[in-house]
Order: sequence, then C-alpha cells, then structure tokens
Amino acid sequence: MDKIKITAGDAVVRDARIVIVAARFNEFVVESLIRGAVHTLTSHGAQDGDIEIVRVPGAFEMPVVVDRVAASRRPDGIVALGAVIRGGTPHFEYVAGECIRGVSAAALKHGVPVGFGVLTVDTIEQAIERAGTKAGNKGEEAALAVIETINLLRRLD
Repeated sequence: MDKIKITAGDAVVRDARIVIVAARFNEFVVESLIRGAVHTLTSHGAQDGDIEIVRVPGAFEMPVVVDRVAASRRPDGIVALGAVIRGGTPHFEYVAGECIRGVSAAALKHGVPVGFGVLTVDTIEQAIERAGTKAGNKGEEAALAVIETINLLRRLD
C-alpha cells in the first residue's frame, strides 16, 4: 500500500462558485439544510459572493433547474437541498425517484459535481433529525461532498 498513489479532494474552497438549489416545499426543514450548507461552505473558505441560492417549488422541479444552472451559470458545484416526506400514496416514490434520477443525470451531462442533500424520509420527525438535530445536518454533508468533489476533479484534470 505504501507505493499506491491516492488522489482525493480536500475540504477547502478555492476560487469556486457554488449554487445551492433548494426546494420551497417543506420549507421549515429545507431552511435548516440551507443554513447548514452555507455555514459549511463559508467555514471552508467560500465568500458570500461565491454562493448563490436558487429556489425551486419542490423536489420534482429540481432536476430541470439543476440542469439549467449547470448549463448556463457554469458553477463549479451545486448543492441540491429539499425534503420529500412519505405520505399515504405512491406520490413519494415518484417524486423522490425522479428527483434523484434527474439531478444525477444533470451532473453527469454537464460534469458539474452535485452534493445531494434532498431528504427522503418516512416522517417529519426523521426530516427534522436530518436537518440539524440528532442525525446531523444533511445540508452540511452535501456541501462538504461538493467541495471535496470540486477539488478532486481539479486534481484529476
């Protein structure tokens, strides 16, 4: 293992423009995710001018907006934030599945790293736990993932 080269990204924002695409639906949860993402980005070196927040109605609308942001604004990375909470109908599966599928497709199509912080949970309590209480803040985790991936892609180029 001593002679194996390891290439990885680090967690320092260096001259990077990052767009947060955040859903308004379940806003009481998403606002905590946004605060966590912004805190992580700024505490790792981003300046306020390096961050833009784009609001979308909900998780289902997110893929088309992530695709457009990746194509037209040319960010170094995108942080996708939202919350899809299971209800009594199959609606949850459709929205959650299309959101992750579309966001992933946009990232691959444009080569822009996307930190996926869209919660897919069974209950409001689980959403609250993942937005900054017991289970940490998934907005922070998504922001950190995008920082590391931006730096890794730069090292691979």
